[in-house]
Amino acid sequence: TASGPRSYSTLRDEAVKLFNSLQQLESERDPVPLMQGVLQTCLDLPPLVDEIYCQLVKQTTEPPAPGGQGDLHYWQLLTCMSCTFLPSPPILRFLHFHLDRTESRFPASEMAKYACFIREALGKTKGRECVPSLEEILVLMRRQEMICTVHCPGAPACSVAISSHTTAEEVRGWVAQELVSRLGLSQSPNLFALYEQSRRWEHPVGSATLLADVLTRFE
Repeated sequence: TASGPRSYSTLRDEAVKLFNSLQQLESERDPVPLMQGVLQTCLDLPPLVDEIYCQLVKQTTEPPAPGGQGDLHYWQLLTCMSCTFLPSPPILRFLHFHLDRTESRFPASEMAKYACFIREALGKTKGRECVPSLEEILVLMRRQEMICTVHCPGAPACSVAISSHTTAEEVRGWVAQELVSRLGLSQSPNLFALYEQSRRWEHPVGSATLLADVLTRFE
């Protein structure tokens, strides 16, 4: 049983609940909250990560309507999983086989495009502090990037495209280059830092922090 703000029963019971959620996902008109709930349960109960990967591989193998709405919902959740969790090595090998098989059987299809995106994501994912925000899930469903707005003193805000894997250090570097150009600071010895700010507090964001996690906390 997990501790924390959410209450869980046994792993077996939670696995059954997740299986029922996946069955519901196929016909869900707005799948985003359900997807986020599955991701949150996996974050809180890590032993279930491999189980969900296996279930999603099963659901996307020989679907009754390849490329249909229900099938794509499973691929979209698999995409979100790949940007949030790494499965164990045996499951990872099994997943890569599934992705290769899908691209071979359905070239140029939406499923093949998701398979390619997932493979690339798995090569970058190192684990998350938070599950993807609702906004992040929406852009992942479209295999796109999020737009992050960074407010800069003495200059207009900078809009930066980020992925689920973009770190604060990367964004800081991009914004610093933009500020140097805008403000003519090429000879300045000043360093730049990225801060997370709310109405009640302000603190620097660690270099290795994923910006997607920061955005989720604000959500």
